[in-house]
Parts: sequence; structure tokens; C-alpha cells
Amino acid sequence: MFHIVFQPRDVEVLTAAMDMDEALDGEIVLIADDYSLGPVADLWTEEGLTLRKLWWQQVLNARQPEDRNGADPATEDNSKLLQIQDRMRAEEFDQIWIWVASNAQDVSGYYWLVSRLNEFAGRIYVLSLNNLPFINDKGAVFYPTVLSEIPAREFIKAKKLARPVSLSEFETDPDEWTKLIQENKHVRILEGAKKLIQQADDYYDQALKKFVTSDFQKPSRIIHQFLSKSPVKTGETFLYWRLQQLVADNEIERQGELLRIPQTALDGMAELP
Repeated sequence: MFHIVFQPRDVEVLTAAMDMDEALDGEIVLIADDYSLGPVADLWTEEGLTLRKLWWQQVLNARQPEDRNGADPATEDNSKLLQIQDRMRAEEFDQIWIWVASNAQDVSGYYWLVSRLNEFAGRIYVLSLNNLPFINDKGAVFYPTVLSEIPAREFIKAKKLARPVSLSEFETDPDEWTKLIQENKHVRILEGAKKLIQQADDYYDQALKKFVTSDFQKPSRIIHQFLSKSPVKTGETFLYWRLQQLVADNEIERQGELLRIPQTALDGMAELP
């Protein structure tokens, strides 16, 4: 059995759950890329993978210039998927369990994955945690948005959610992924259940600017405040890139590694009636 997850911390909690319940035993596969961001067309081709790699290099270079020619997670994911497909063909009773929490990264990853697995219909299971209650470490009911929020002991209950991806889903879900590709936008937002909408790269810019003050502060502080208060989440590296774009557009002032609202913007606000 393969357990497929979409965020690194998910691996840790699922591994701990396996130690508690041998019925969950299987091979955990982490999908390394975040398919809620960036171009997603033709990711089974060299052209599509190259386009995505170039986009991520642009984002990474804002924070980590040394990574300009570094990781290529989409290519890594493709290699993993090809290996899984080969093993599924060799072991006709093997299964894939796809763990999907209520966030754009997991749902986008699900669409990317299921659009490539239709030959194994009946052996692909999904565990959708959308709007489902769990018990946290303090004994209170909560609704997780990422898999890693769930205590390991609760996975004994979570495994009961596994159901086969239906034949109708294998027909409609790849079509949803195709629509996203055709829209050709780079930011995917989860509106509920499995519904994704897309926005342009600058979607978070105005909300992000609200946490930039007249005093110089570190980008990490701005991003932390945004993520702690915004109902919509995305990756820190992407937000760092957007801050640098706002600097380039003279909407934010930079001094070394510190950022603030430019004095000209403050003066303009003071003149408003």
C-alpha cells in the first residue's frame, strides 16, 4: 500500500500513526511540489516541467539566490509517480491511499495526481478530511486544515474515511484539472470541498501590505503576521517573493533586509480628507 501526502510534516504524523496501528502500514510517498502555485500545464512533458522550474527559480531567487539552479520538485514528483505506476502494474492487489486535507496545496496535488492514475480505478482510495471533526491533544473538537494537525492516535479513526475514487470522479476530476490549466493563472485558492479558483500572482499583495508598517521590520515578521491572521494560507517563500515585487514597484521601501511603507505613501494618506 502507498500512502500519498502533500506536505513534509504529514509524513511525520502518519509515520507515528503507523507505529500505533499496523493496519495503516505502507510506504509513505511525499509529493514534493506545491501545485497550488505556479504554471501546471503539460507537467508530463519536458517543456511543461521546464516552464514550471523557471517560474519557481524566479520565486526562490528572491530569498535564496543560491537555489536559482537548484531543486526541481515537479520532475522529482514525476519520477516518483512513474515508479509507483510500475509497481502498481506489477502488484495487481496493491492500493494507493491519497490523504487530502482542507487546503489548496493538498487539493491541487490530488487533482494533479488523480489525472494520471485512471488506469488503476478501483485501487485508488481518497481520504478527504474536508469539514470533518477530530479531537486535539487537549480533548477539544477541532477541524484540521492540514493533515499534520491531527494527533497520531486520531488516524485510527481517520483511516475509516478511505473510499475508492469513483469512476465518475475519474471522468470529472481530470476535467477540472484541465480547466485550471487552460485558465493559465498561478495562484489556486480553495473555496470549499474540492473547488479551486485561480488568481494572478499578485493576489495576496494588498492583504500583505496591510501588515507592513511605517517602522522598518523583517520580512519574516510581516509574513508571520499575515499567515497568523489571514484565513487563506500559502507558502512563505511565495510571500517573500511578493514582498520583493512590491519593493521593485516602489510600494514598499527597503533598507538592507528591513521593509516599511514608504514615507511618500504615508504623506499621501495624511493628505486625504
